[in-house]
Parts: sequence; structure tokens; C-alpha cells
Amino acid sequence: MKEIDIYDFDKTVVPFDSGSRFWLFCLVHNPWIVICLPYQALRAIPCLLGIKSLAFAKTGLFSFIRLINLEKNVKAFWDKNEKAVFDWFKPENRKREAVVISASPDFLLKEICGRLAVEKLICTKHNEKTGAVIGENCKGAEKVTRYRKEIKNCKAVNVYSDSLKSDKPLFSLGENCYHIQKNGEQIPFEFEEVYK
Repeated sequence: MKEIDIYDFDKTVVPFDSGSRFWLFCLVHNPWIVICLPYQALRAIPCLLGIKSLAFAKTGLFSFIRLINLEKNVKAFWDKNEKAVFDWFKPENRKREAVVISASPDFLLKEICGRLAVEKLICTKHNEKTGAVIGENCKGAEKVTRYRKEIKNCKAVNVYSDSLKSDKPLFSLGENCYHIQKNGEQIPFEFEEVYK
């Protein structure tokens, strides 16, 4: 059976949230997308109040991509931010095939995961013309659902994530668990001890 390692992406492989940073990058470089702010707020408020899902809010947040050259902006974003990838995740430092499982948009992560020779990417799917979320937001238990659907006959050796709160389901997949700190340090822990 093939052995793999599983990684969250935001604040795990890089020390920031890539989706929100991409939005700010695009706002600076494409200032006309400010016209999307009222719609984004209308989508965000029901989510913050617990009335609507995070996928509902993310559809609003990424609605601006219809107003920009998405491919050009994604490449420029990673040209600027690729250097932030923690050294231990770079291809030459990985011992096994990498599976990245993230709530971030597919249109944003495909570029950087390609540059980093990631063997498999599982993340939130978006319509690349409208920004609308397709299916479920890839977060929490949904990460495991997607993993089991898309990965067969593999053994997860290590799981890496910054979030003990959100990624309990993800950590349950691996033999070894690593909590990633803000500086990229990997802190090993026993699943049973943390999640009693």
C-alpha cells in the first residue's frame, strides 16, 4: 500500500490565509473590484450570524474574480508569495507523496501546488467565472469525506495542520500528527491525548 503524507495548506504550508490575502492582493492591483464590497457584506453577515453557511459567504467573497484576469492575478500572487512556503514542505524535503487538503479555492491553490510538485490537491471547488462555491466547503469533516472519495489504497503516515480545533477529523487519518506553529515549527502529538 502506498504511503502518503497529508497537509492542510493555510497557516500550515504557508504562514497566512491564502484566500483572504489573495482578495487583498487583488484589491490593491485591481481597485475597481471595490464595487463588490456591498454584495460581499450581504453574503458575510448571515454567515457571521449563523444563518447561512461559510460556502454562502465564500461565494460572495470571491465574486470579484469575474472582474479580473484570474490566471494573471493568481500567477502574480504566487510569484510574490511563494517564498513564504515553509522549507520543510518543499519537494526536495518531503519523504512521501503529498496530499494537500484545504478549504481554500481550487483556482488559487492549483498554481502553487503545481509549482511545489504536490501529487494530489483536494480543496473547495469554485466556478472560475463567477466565484461561486460548487458543492461543499472543504473544511472539518468534509475534508475526510473528500479524502475517502478521492484517495484509494493509501496509508496516511503523517498529518500536518495548524488547527487542532477544525482539523480533528483530518488528524484522525494519520499514524502521526503534527501541530504547525506560526513560525512553521512542527510539534508532534498523540491524537488520543489531545482528543480525549
